[in-house]
Amino acid sequence: MLWAKSSVRAIARELKRSPSSVSRELERNRPPVKRRYTPRLAHKRALENRKKRGRDERLKNDALREYVISHLKLGWSPEQIAATAKDAVGTSISYEAIYQFVYARVSTATNLIYGSQEDLRPYLPRHRRARMHKGMRMSYRIDKGPLPSIESRPREVEERIYVGHWEDDSIVSRASSDRLKTINERVSGAVLIARAEDGTMEETNRVVTERMKEIPHPWRQTITCDRGSENMGYEALQKELDMKIYFAHAYHSWERGSNENVNGLIRRFFPKKTDFRNVTDANIRMVERLLNSRPRKRLGWKTPYQVFYELTGVALES
Repeated sequence: MLWAKSSVRAIARELKRSPSSVSRELERNRPPVKRRYTPRLAHKRALENRKKRGRDERLKNDALREYVISHLKLGWSPEQIAATAKDAVGTSISYEAIYQFVYARVSTATNLIYGSQEDLRPYLPRHRRARMHKGMRMSYRIDKGPLPSIESRPREVEERIYVGHWEDDSIVSRASSDRLKTINERVSGAVLIARAEDGTMEETNRVVTERMKEIPHPWRQTITCDRGSENMGYEALQKELDMKIYFAHAYHSWERGSNENVNGLIRRFFPKKTDFRNVTDANIRMVERLLNSRPRKRLGWKTPYQVFYELTGVALES
């Protein structure tokens, strides 16, 4: 029809396609010199493109793709990977591109993975099935009690001025009475993880005392915890460790935001319904080392191990 001098619109009507589709087909198959549509070239390209049709693999650099996948599996966030990729493999990338790389493998209609690709969503910080907009947390009424309140905590704790102020919490499982006790330092982000055999005050105090005594006294000043029954032995713990203990308001977990974030990361290694009786102490220490050796954005991409050592001279890594 071109040779017969037909118009683009006439060709489109004959092929039952839009005129713009015909126009693009003609334009992309005109050699730069003759500027004349070449059917042979067009057919060859169509066959090549047919082999590759479907979703393109993102991060086409093999070294970069391998670096991203391997570090996602180590528990690094896309932001941490993006911050270190240039030095590691010589290629810059944004953390948004990493998220797109992960979710481009997933059909939004069926939530299934395309082809034989690996599902990388479980390695993301929150391993959500689909990308979600950040929302506001629900507000709750403040429930004050006779416990030492976070409102009485020194201002320097909130402002992260000095090392030595900690937060703690428990990670529990329906599968066992065993649980994990997590204690993180607010300035460096360093975390200590230990197993507790149950949720009693005595066991909680034993675990916290055992781990905190690994830290020299100048760098253990306060602990902020929630109002769980396991923490009601705080007076004995204060005396044993010579530390002040404060309690967040009820239902205000964000007042211990650093600890909540750490617990979310730990859940990636030990998801809900994990039977902690089957988790070895070596595995727990391995997770602790992985989290403490990850670069953090708010630390200028240094690791908690590095920052704690620089500020205290104490090497937490064993």
